[in-house]
Amino acid sequence: MVVQLLSSEGYAVDQCTDAERGFSAALSQRYDVVLLDVMMPRLDGLQLLRELRAKSQVHVIMLTAKGEEIDRVLGLELGADDYLAKPFYSRELIARIRAVLRRSRPAGLKSSEEKPVLEVGDLMVDAAARTVSRAGAPVDLTTAEFEVLQLLVADAGKIVSRDRLAKVLGRNLGVFDRTIDMHVSNLRKKLGTLPNGAERIRTVRNAGYLYANPRGMRQG
Repeated sequence: MVVQLLSSEGYAVDQCTDAERGFSAALSQRYDVVLLDVMMPRLDGLQLLRELRAKSQVHVIMLTAKGEEIDRVLGLELGADDYLAKPFYSRELIARIRAVLRRSRPAGLKSSEEKPVLEVGDLMVDAAARTVSRAGAPVDLTTAEFEVLQLLVADAGKIVSRDRLAKVLGRNLGVFDRTIDMHVSNLRKKLGTLPNGAERIRTVRNAGYLYANPRGMRQG
């Protein structure tokens, strides 16, 4: 049904009926988005995502059973760009896919004046190239992680609400939605602390998150 739906929307779709075939296909660099079901024969989707993220940053949307919050949390911790609980509306799936593709548009499709290169301390975020480096070393981020970090860095030293962060991912947060929290947790792990040992991304209770700005921000 998902294949038929996406094909009717003009997407070229391949279906893999087990994790091994799916893993090989996902590494082929032929796909823009991978829809990954948690429940699969022999190897579940979370294990596949863990192995996939060790080798690829292809965009991944997890499909999880309704009410299985632990699957959604683990999926985000392992680097999924988004998730959708089953059963879901067909239009919502299409919207999620379009949001991921929109966030990952090549630099040539963006206005050169849209966003500058941002530098805060030892961190540099290049919106056009969609790259991040810390102390000159590249940092591999998923599409969602990049979008969250870019917004935090653009407002470095200011509190950014969870709702505002969710909007850049095309989401409306529910009461118990931990999507933003998990992306921030992943960013903390990948970026590490500031050179002085302080946290880069601070949690401001009941308000949101703040990227520390000890030396001011430069825009290229």
